[in-house]
Parts: sequence; C-alpha cells; structure tokens
Amino acid sequence: MLIRSTNVYLGPNLYALFPVIRHVVDLGPLEQWPTGRLGAGFVDGVLAAVPTLSEHGCSYREPGGLVRRMREDEGTWLGHVYEHIALELQNLTGARVSFGKTRGARGDEGVYNVVYEYEQKDVGLEAGRLALDLVLSLLPAEAAAEMTAHFGETVEMPGADFDFAADLERFIRFAQRLEFGPSTRSLIEAARRRDIPWIRLNNQSLVQFGHGKFQKRIQATITSETRHIATEIASDKEETHNLLKDLGLPVPTQEMVYGVADAQRAARRIGFPVVVKPLDANHGRGVSINLTTDAQIETAFAKAREEGKSRAVLVEQFVTGFDHRLLVVDGRLVAAAKRVPGHVTGDGERTVAQLVEAVNEDPRRGIGHEKVLTRLELDHQAGRLLDEAGLTAGSVLEIGRVFYLRSTANLSTGGTSIDVTDIIHPDNREMAERAVKAIGLDVAGVDFLSPDITHSHREVGGAIVEVNAAPGFRMHVAPSEGTARDVAAPVMDMLFPPGTPVRIPIAAITGTNGKTTTTRMVAHIMKSAGHIVGMTTTDGVYIDGRLTVRGDMTGSVSAQMVLRDPSVDCAILETARGGLVRAGMGFRKANVGAVLNVQADHLGLKGIDT
Repeated sequence: MLIRSTNVYLGPNLYALFPVIRHVVDLGPLEQWPTGRLGAGFVDGVLAAVPTLSEHGCSYREPGGLVRRMREDEGTWLGHVYEHIALELQNLTGARVSFGKTRGARGDEGVYNVVYEYEQKDVGLEAGRLALDLVLSLLPAEAAAEMTAHFGETVEMPGADFDFAADLERFIRFAQRLEFGPSTRSLIEAARRRDIPWIRLNNQSLVQFGHGKFQKRIQATITSETRHIATEIASDKEETHNLLKDLGLPVPTQEMVYGVADAQRAARRIGFPVVVKPLDANHGRGVSINLTTDAQIETAFAKAREEGKSRAVLVEQFVTGFDHRLLVVDGRLVAAAKRVPGHVTGDGERTVAQLVEAVNEDPRRGIGHEKVLTRLELDHQAGRLLDEAGLTAGSVLEIGRVFYLRSTANLSTGGTSIDVTDIIHPDNREMAERAVKAIGLDVAGVDFLSPDITHSHREVGGAIVEVNAAPGFRMHVAPSEGTARDVAAPVMDMLFPPGTPVRIPIAAITGTNGKTTTTRMVAHIMKSAGHIVGMTTTDGVYIDGRLTVRGDMTGSVSAQMVLRDPSVDCAILETARGGLVRAGMGFRKANVGAVLNVQADHLGLKGIDT
C-alpha cells in the first residue's frame, strides 16, 4: 500500500468546494485483500483502535454503515478504510470534518484517489500518515508479506514497537498546537453563517475576516478593534483593581508585594483568609486561595512568582461565593456561566485516583481544548490540596463527599460550567457592563464571585476579581449544563454590522491562451474607473499598478496575497489551469469568471483530458 502522490487543495477544487487532501494510493497486491478477505480480526482491530468509527454512516447514511460495509462478505477496499480513519483521527482532535471519497484512478488497477476533508493542513497530512500506519499494522502476515514483496523498501512498515494509543495521544497534542481553539472556531462558524470569507494568517489563531480593504482580524478573541491600552490595563491586575475601585464597583481589598515577608504582613493587614496570585498571569495559573497561615503564603508566593512574568505578587482578600464568568461584547452582557473547579465525588469504594479515571472516561473530556471539557489531572496542585485535607491519591472518599482537585474553576484545568445567563440579576449585569466599559475592551470576561448570581451584589455581596481580555468562549458555546450561547455572532455583528460590505469584487480569468492580456486589460479598465486593483499574472503580483512580487503568480497563494492586502478594493486574478489542478482556487467564489481559449495542446495535465 503505497502513496504515490499527495495534493493539498486550499480552496474549491476538482473534488469539493472546500479544502481537501488527495492521496493517490496504490494498493498493489492488497487490491485482492478487501476487508471481507482480511477477516473479522482486521475489522475488530480497526474498531478497537478507533471506536468512534462505529458512528460513520458511509454509503448507508446511518450510524454503523461503515462497519456494515467492512463486515460484508466482499467487504470494502483498504483505500476506503484509510479515508475514514484519516477523517476520524482529525475529529478526535476536535476538528469537524466529514467529507471523503475513494475512487479508482482511470487506467490503473489497484490505484485510487483517496480524498478527505481537512481543517489544518499539517494535521490532515499527519492524520493520513497515522491512518496508514494503523492499517499496515493490522494486516495479516500473508497480506503483509505479499505487499512487501511487491513494493520492497518503498513501503515502510510500522515496527514491532508500534503503539497506536501512544501515537494517537502525541498526534492529538500536535494537533492542539495547530488547530483552532474553541473560541476561534466559534468565530469562524459565525462568519460562515453570514457568508463572511476568512483566511488563516498563521499557525496559531490569527485570522482575517473579509477581503481587501474590508478586512478585520482576530487573534483568539482579541479583535482588530480592541484597544491596546485596554488590553494592557486588563493584563495588570492591580491597575484593573484600582480603576474599578475608583468607580465604586465591588472589588476585594488588595496589596501588591515583592517578597514573602511583605506578603505575610499584607495578609495580616487584610485579614485571613487571603488569596495570593501573580500580577500578570492568566488561566488561573499560580493562584492560591483560602490561605490562612504564613507557611501557606510562603508556598503560594513561590508558585505565583514562578507563573508570573513580573516580580510583583498580589495578596487579596478572600471573597466567598461561587465563581462566575460574565462575557461582555460591544458593551452588552451576552452570556454568564457559573464555573465549578475540577472535582470528584466519593462512592465509598473507589480511590481518588480511580475516581479521576472514571471522570476522564466522560467522552466530553479530552486533552487540552480538543473537547468541550478538559481531563482532570493529579498534578502538583491536586497533590497540595490532598495533603492539606490529609488525603492521598489512594484514599477512598465516603459516599457523596465532593473533593475539589483545583482551587480555581478554569475549564483548562478540568473545571465545568453551568449557563446562568437567563437568571443573572440586572444589577450584576449592569455591574459587568460598567466594568468592561471602564477598562475599554470590546470583548471581555469578568470574573465575579457571588454567593447567589440571581441576587444583586448590593444585597448579598460579591466582588469582581478580574477583567480578562481575550476571554475563552468554550464555557458559553458548550456549557456542561444549561443552554449553549452563540456568543460569536455578536462579535461578528460588531466587526461587520449587518449590511456592511465584507468582500471586494473578484474577476478570475482562466483558459489556455490569452489569460495575461485579458487580465491586464480588465485591471486597466478597473484602475481607470478609480479602483485600487490587485492583479495576479504570469509576470507577478501588481497592487495599484506597481509590481510587488515578480514571477509566475497565477496560483492560489498569490490570489490570497491580493485578498489579504488592506489597500485593495478590486481583485483581477489570472488563474492558471496547473494551479487549479494542483492546489485548487485560493478564494471561495468570484463575481466574474472567464474561461478563454481551450486548445488540445494544453490538455492531458494531471488526468484532465477534455
């Protein structure tokens, strides 16, 4: 089973109107080994490695359809199995891909075009590599021997030490570094619903929405409209605290210190219990709460210094109450969630370690941000809390006892969320909106401690402990309990108020002869009409008549160069047939498409014969 060639399509292409990967797969003698002949052991091995394949409908269009195909007397061919595994491995990372097709290549027996959807190129390619290793590792000895005899050393078989489970976990962690997080993903989905084009600008979460001069950008949930000074204020917890305090908003008493002794004296002035946290960290890192002794403060100070970028550490009054995240977009509260720290509940039989394993079996929990919830871990912080309670990972908790393995409720450390948007008291809503306006952020998350969010902070108490720039959306778009909130749509409406333009006009010109001349003529006409034109030709990329990149620039990458330029208000794109066949189009759709001369001497490229 040999991959002869690979194409990564960036946009609309021969196979789909969205990005796909195509592998030309040569089965060789495995053409005579469909799953029906490979037997139940092969199918069972595939399902044991990737159990969620049992949900694939395949041609039967119902869950279990793929398994049914594989178990039929004739079965299905390995290119088809490979396609489904490559798709499902991506889904296990948190991607949402479903399109795939496997078709025989014309004229070559046992050679197939295997096509599958991807969201991030490197993740899609790595999923294909791991899927191939899995298929080859499960082959019966006779089939494997026939294949290696046919292909020789050109096929690299997985070694005896191949551990699919370990490779899968490494793959998921690799994908987590490259795939969009839940916040960015929700914004892209909101853009798709409004037919707003988007372009990924790096391997992290920097994304452009709209084309040319109409473009806006986001990085996670920071937008191109977010003020830098507001982000700086929010990242400085002391500055935020003082600003809100001066406006009469509820905040805890707080002091900034630089040494352990200073922290201990500050705690006595404020009054135990206290919280110790870094001046400038996030995601709950380095935060220790409910501290009551000098020894605890010494340990917490070291942890806060380790996690923070600054030498300064904050000592703060410990406010009792439930942890809430209030999300404000464009000056209006759009969602509220109650956050619960990662925890286990005793049953009188299992140890803490066993209870953690049971919690992690929840299919909603995964590594990092791959799922709506994150796995619990028995790490340093959990160990400290167990020590303080006189417990160990081997202790058995009595029935009904809830033990918190975290002192903070961040979802990234295994916490859960409960949507409370519909029951938040109007005073608390107004308080959050005032706080965010005071900082100056367009998108912000307010961390608010309250004994009862349904009652005013003026009646039952409560305090704002942080205001966060770039707040995560995961707890709102996929809460553990309650109603999911579409918090990305208000961000899109803020960036692109309904009725405002998001695209520049695009004319795409293809064919065999006359493309460059026609492209230049159309661009000249548009420039004469007062437009700032971006043009791609076989000579290079031109912006407003000036050559910016020299060379044959008629493919998808050069098209995106033009669409990413913030000065351009019209794109005239020479689109070569070679680029279309090799990598697809670099844009979703054109306002005008021109197909010029088609001559026989230009046919026959990459299987295009008519």
